[in-house]
Amino acid sequence: MDFLKKHYEKVVMGLVLLGLVVGAALLPLMIAGERKDLQDMADKIISKPVKSLAALDLTKQDALLRRMQTSLTLDFKETNKLFNSVPWQRTPPPESRLFKVQKGNVGVEAIVVTKTLPLYLIITLDGVSTNATGVRYAIGVEREAATKLEQRKKKTNYASLNNKSDTFVIREVRGPTDNPNEVVLELNDTPERVVVKKGIPFKQVDGYTADLKYEPERKTWIGVRAGVPPKPPVVVAGEEYIIVAITKNEVVLSAKLNNKKTSIPYNPGS
Repeated sequence: MDFLKKHYEKVVMGLVLLGLVVGAALLPLMIAGERKDLQDMADKIISKPVKSLAALDLTKQDALLRRMQTSLTLDFKETNKLFNSVPWQRTPPPESRLFKVQKGNVGVEAIVVTKTLPLYLIITLDGVSTNATGVRYAIGVEREAATKLEQRKKKTNYASLNNKSDTFVIREVRGPTDNPNEVVLELNDTPERVVVKKGIPFKQVDGYTADLKYEPERKTWIGVRAGVPPKPPVVVAGEEYIIVAITKNEVVLSAKLNNKKTSIPYNPGS
């Protein structure tokens, strides 16, 4: 006890020094452990799986870009009524009805084809004549589509085999020479060959006539022909038109002022 009393401070100092020595000896281990814990925490954060970003929705942006690429067009002709007032027109008396002028109900586009009729090329074997010069065949030709009235009348051509007439050439005679059953003709206009039988006329569509109507002015044209000026002339909305072509389903008109062509369809069921 006396020893402890005499050397108390030394004992305490020695214990403190011992503790410091032990602490100093354990310090590297503690640092290593702390470093490992910090590395584990860093690895846990860094190695954490990352979800991929969702695809960007650029629909609105694409729509805006497309809109920017499209030029803006303002319609001051059809839809705008501030700068283009809607005109009205009155039908002829006695009805005198007002109607709004719109595209398709006035002018050439309002002409209606009410009927078309075919015009035929008609060829007949009318007879045979025999004389000193040989056998000649009487062939009747009627052109309903001719532009001139006198050309539409039936014309009889007397022709022999392989001799060219105004319209045809007889290429073959079938049956007795002086009383054939049929003849084969080659038309001058085309290389086509046609067969004309005795007593049975050959008929081929050669054109069409048409009936026209223009309701806004109560006008009608009956039996008009292509290339033939109708009487009265086709005048609608103050402009005159020429008939340049007629088919079974269509009439083509040409403006006399500027040659602009307009096709008018024929709809039998309308």
